[in-house]
Amino acid sequence: MDSLLLIKTLATIVRGATPLVFASIGETITERSGIINLSLDGTILLSAMVSFAVAYTTGSVILGFIAAMAVGALMAFIIAFGSIALRQDQVAIGFVLTLLGAELSSFLGNPFVRLRGPSVPHMPIPLLSEIPVIGPIFFNHNIVVYLSYVLIIGSWLYIFKTQPGLRLQGIGERPEAAFARGSHVNLMRYIYTIGGGALVGFAGATFSLSVKLGWSHRHTAGTGWIALAIVIFGGWHPLRVAFGAYLFGALKSLGSIFQRVAPGIPSQFFNGAPFALMIVVLFLVNSGWLDRLLFHLPARIRRVVHDALIGEPPAGLGRVFVKE
Repeated sequence: MDSLLLIKTLATIVRGATPLVFASIGETITERSGIINLSLDGTILLSAMVSFAVAYTTGSVILGFIAAMAVGALMAFIIAFGSIALRQDQVAIGFVLTLLGAELSSFLGNPFVRLRGPSVPHMPIPLLSEIPVIGPIFFNHNIVVYLSYVLIIGSWLYIFKTQPGLRLQGIGERPEAAFARGSHVNLMRYIYTIGGGALVGFAGATFSLSVKLGWSHRHTAGTGWIALAIVIFGGWHPLRVAFGAYLFGALKSLGSIFQRVAPGIPSQFFNGAPFALMIVVLFLVNSGWLDRLLFHLPARIRRVVHDALIGEPPAGLGRVFVKE
């Protein structure tokens, strides 16, 4: 592979992984608060359809993104309300909403299938896009890609470097202790779940208005499940989650490259390979195998590598908080 093709491939990976970055970090924020939003796949499908329909009808890409974020926020609110107010199982509600979102996207989106509509305009950053190698890979995209960079850094700074972020960690780890220190646990869970859901909706709009333009049935099918896996792979840490999103994008790009190299192999094999490889990586990172491999390293190095690669879920994840 020559250098120009490699740069183009890496740029494609960055652009193609952008929806996963928004969805995975949105879910990371939600789960950091203690709520599991399992509706991601249906939410992304429905928000992708709604964003394209609104943008096509109004001619405004911005309104399309706003509508998609509203869809994501609404789906997340249903999960938060069902869990906090009704004390129902979060996983069951999320799974039902996934199915509902998928079916609604197909039914309501039927008039918009394979139509040409507006999209996010290409917007290279002056000077930065001209930097050799780095410029074409990271700074020759559109504003949505650049917003994903801001989200990655901003969410990391917020969660780990600010007082509100520390309170967010507290309500997800030990909600009773956070409540005793004055945190409004359930109110904060509503806010972070709805905010995380809005980011998931933004991911759906990114698909249909920036990455995979237009709308078709099952346009983004499977993306939500991958985003959920990436959250686990990334150990509920925004930087590692973003790395997982780019890793999956790289696996998909490699599948496309190998398909051209070996045209005799069925295309379904290469289309499905990234999902299978992501499962293998997820298993290695979150099983005891990696710990056993690290056992042979010195204790200090082993601890650093373990903390960098393996994360623990919030202790209060999926647990309803009830004020005594």
